[in-house]
Amino acid sequence: MPNSAILTRRSFFATACALALPALAQTFDHSHSAWSGLLRKHVVLLDEGRASQLRYIAMAKDRPALKSYLATLSAVTQAQFDGFEKAQQMAFLINAYNAFTVELVLTQYPRLSSIKDLGSLFKSPWKLVFVPLLGSTMSLDGIEHEVLRARGRFDDPRVHFAVNCASVGCPALREEAFVADRLEEQLQEQTRRFMSDRSRNRWNEKKQALEISKIFDWYGEDFRLGHKGIASLAAFCARYADLLADTPAHRERIRSQAVDVSYLAYDWTLNDAR
Repeated sequence: MPNSAILTRRSFFATACALALPALAQTFDHSHSAWSGLLRKHVVLLDEGRASQLRYIAMAKDRPALKSYLATLSAVTQAQFDGFEKAQQMAFLINAYNAFTVELVLTQYPRLSSIKDLGSLFKSPWKLVFVPLLGSTMSLDGIEHEVLRARGRFDDPRVHFAVNCASVGCPALREEAFVADRLEEQLQEQTRRFMSDRSRNRWNEKKQALEISKIFDWYGEDFRLGHKGIASLAAFCARYADLLADTPAHRERIRSQAVDVSYLAYDWTLNDAR
């Protein structure tokens, strides 16, 4: 076959692939309507949305619908995912993490009081490889640490207020799916909800110190990446000083970024609405 003919065929194939990727991306439901329907039905908001619980008993009855949604996530190929817009990718991964976490809990519910009961002495539940996603089988840690937190991909520390580990100490499981066209608004609202939850983050007047969630200890490096001009954990807390303390003087102390910080114990009790 003449070289010109081979090049023509290769060019045609490359063009066809380039055109096909956007078409594939459009077949996925980026509204995540099925997941939103389940969350609106079974999430119980507490303290004006600062925390939440999940009706696992009722969710178990809707498990076929949950599995159907999970199947739509698993059907997305790596090539299709690569064709998504950045916000669509992030929403997809957050929703996948949260939905597969619920599915993991339901595999042993109600015979557990904490998601940690699903692990073992040698492997945590977050390292269990059970999630069929993007053409491979992943763990929850794989979704969070290898994709969502991968340096240079999103670099957005607010992801820690969006993913939910099925525990009381976690930021609230949102009552709706994350969606690309509202992702910025949703992430910011999740952040403000979490930072204003005094059971997780607060100014201790007696100690004259800031007490914050253990999340900031585990993932403090994520808050030093310069996201939205914030290059340190102290600077991040300073931005939310109005939510962490009640008096102007204490808020100014937090804004000064020269305060003692300690980390509160994490509550791994299942976020069950029973």
